[in-house]
Amino acid sequence: MNDRIDYIKSIIAIMPSTPGVYQYFDADGTIIYVGKAKNLKRRVNSYFTKNHDSVKTNVLVSKIYDLKYICVNTEADALLLENNLIKKYQPRYNILLKDGKTYPWLCITKEPYPRVFKTRTVLRGAEYFGPYPSTYTIDTLLSLIREIYPIRTCRQSLTIEGIEHHRYEKCLQYHIKNCKAPCEALQSEQDYRIMIDEIKDIARGHSHTITQYLLSQMQTLAAEYRFEDAQELKKKYDAIVNYQTKTVITTTTDNDIDVFSYDEDEQSAYINLLRINGGSVVQGFTIEYKKTLDEPKEEILALAIVELRDRFKSISREVIVPFVPDIEIEGVNFTIPQKGDKRKLLDLSIQNVKQYRVDKYRQSEKLNPEQRTTRLLQDIKTSLHLVHLPKHIECFDNSNISGTDAVAACVVFRNGKPSKKEYRKYIIKTVTGPDDYASMAEVVHRRYSRMKDEGTTLPDLIITDGGRGQMEIVRRVVEEQLNLEIEIAGLAKDNHHRTAEVLVGFPPQEVGLKPTDYTFKFLASIQDEVHRFAITFHRDKRSERQTSSELDKIKGIGEKSKTELLRHFKSVKRISLASETELAEIVGNNRASKVYNALHTNLTASESDKN
Repeated sequence: MNDRIDYIKSIIAIMPSTPGVYQYFDADGTIIYVGKAKNLKRRVNSYFTKNHDSVKTNVLVSKIYDLKYICVNTEADALLLENNLIKKYQPRYNILLKDGKTYPWLCITKEPYPRVFKTRTVLRGAEYFGPYPSTYTIDTLLSLIREIYPIRTCRQSLTIEGIEHHRYEKCLQYHIKNCKAPCEALQSEQDYRIMIDEIKDIARGHSHTITQYLLSQMQTLAAEYRFEDAQELKKKYDAIVNYQTKTVITTTTDNDIDVFSYDEDEQSAYINLLRINGGSVVQGFTIEYKKTLDEPKEEILALAIVELRDRFKSISREVIVPFVPDIEIEGVNFTIPQKGDKRKLLDLSIQNVKQYRVDKYRQSEKLNPEQRTTRLLQDIKTSLHLVHLPKHIECFDNSNISGTDAVAACVVFRNGKPSKKEYRKYIIKTVTGPDDYASMAEVVHRRYSRMKDEGTTLPDLIITDGGRGQMEIVRRVVEEQLNLEIEIAGLAKDNHHRTAEVLVGFPPQEVGLKPTDYTFKFLASIQDEVHRFAITFHRDKRSERQTSSELDKIKGIGEKSKTELLRHFKSVKRISLASETELAEIVGNNRASKVYNALHTNLTASESDKN
C-alpha cells in the first residue's frame, strides 16, 4: 500500500503545473479514469493529500497503481482531449461521461450559396471549423456573423438552374434586411462568395473584422451612456477573442495520423508519439533511448517509429515528423509541416517530449541532488566557453552615493551554492569621488594579492557586476599586475537595471543565452546576490555615519550613556539645551558634567564662528 502511494507521489513531485489531461491505471495497466486539469500537479496531488467525502472517489484512489499525463496549451484543449480519451477508452470511473457527447462545430456547406450553421455531427460534403468548447461561444459567433453578413438561413437546396427558372421565392428575411435574396438572383454568386470567404477567415481565428465591429458598437453605446448594453457586447467580444487561437485537439480530418517529435541530451534521446484517430488525439506516449554510440538523430527516430508503431499496432499512412528519419515504410508518407493544424499537432508533441525530458531531470535530481549541480556547472562551462568547471565563482560589486561612503562587496559560490562565510566587505580606501572603475581595481587587487600571498586556492571564474569596462579593469589587475590566470565574465544590465547580457572573452563578446535559460537565471541570481550584499553594507555604513553625533567625541561617555541620553531627550540638540541637573538625573553627576561642558563649549564655539 505504502509502496504504491510512494510511487504515485514520486511521479506527482515532477509533474508540471500546466494544463493537461491525466490518466489513472489499475494494477493490470487498464485505464480506469481520465481527467482534465488547469494545473496538472495541483489537481492530481489533491487526490492523494486528503480524505474525500465521495465513496466513489476513495474507491478510485485505492485502485490507482500508475498514472500518465499529456500536456496541452489551454484549459479548453484539456477539455476536448479529455472528451476524446473518454470516448476512446470508456474508463470505468468516467461512467457519467459515457453519453456520446460531442462538441459543436461551425458548418459551411458546399453549395453555390452556402449555408452557415451549428452542428454536432461531422459529415462529408461541407467545411467544418472548431470544435468549440462551449455552445455560448459558437452561438455568439453565429449571431454576430448573421448580424454583419446577410447570409441566407433557409434550408432550401439552391441551385443555379433553379434560380434561373424562378423556382424559389424570397422570404421574410429579405424584407427585414437579413438576407439579399440570392434565391431570386437579387444577389450575385460572386458577392455572396466574398461574404462566405470572410466568414471562413473569422472561423479560422482571424476575427479582426468582427472584433473591430464589436469595439465600435461598444464605443457607440458608451457614448450614449447605454453601459448595460455595452457590457453585453463586451461579453460577446471576450468570447470571440478567447477562441481566436484554434484548438488542434480535435480536427475534421478523417485520416489516422502518427505524430513523432524528438529531443535529446548527452546520454539519452527522447521520442514522443501522439496518435490521431478519426481526427482526435487519442493517445500520447514517450520513450527514452540510452545512447551507446554517437548515433545520428535520424537513425534513432527511425528506430523509435518502427518500435512504437509496432507496439501500438498503428496502420496510419501519414506520419508527421520534425525531420526526415533514416527509414522508408511502404505506403507511409512522412510529412514535415511548416504551418496549419498539422504544424500545431507537431508543436504539441514537441511540448510533451520536452516536458518528459524535464521531468526525467527532476526525478534524477531528487534521487541525486549532486547531479543537478554538476549539470548546471557543465552548462556554464559550455555556454561561457570556459577551460575549467566553475566550481568556485566570485562576483564583485561597488556601492556609493556620489562617492560618499564608498564600499564594495565580494560574494563566493561553491558548487553552485552561496558560501556566505566567505563573503567579504570592503571599505574603499584609495579612491576619492564616484569612480567605479578605480574602486573595482582596488578591491580586486586587495582580494587576490592577499589570496596569492597566503597561497589560497583561486576561483575558477570571476564575474563582474558590469559590462566591458569593468571586465577590462579586472583583467588588467588579475593578469598584468598580479600575473594570475583566472577566467572572467561580465553581466551587463539594461536601462531598467535588469540583467540583459552575459559577456566573456577579450574583447568581450555576448553569449547567446536567453533570459529564460536556467543558466542565465543562475548567473543573474549571483549578480542580484552581490548587489544585495553591497547595498546592505553601504546602507549600514551610511546609517552608522548619520547616527554618529557630538556625544561620540566626549571622553568618558560610552555607548550605554549615549543611548540613555538619546532615548530620554530624543536628539543631541535637546541634550545640549538641557540643564546639568536634568542630565544628572539620567547619567549621574560626573558624566552629566562632562556632557554639559563639552556640548556648551562646542555650542559657544559655533556661535562665535557665526559672529
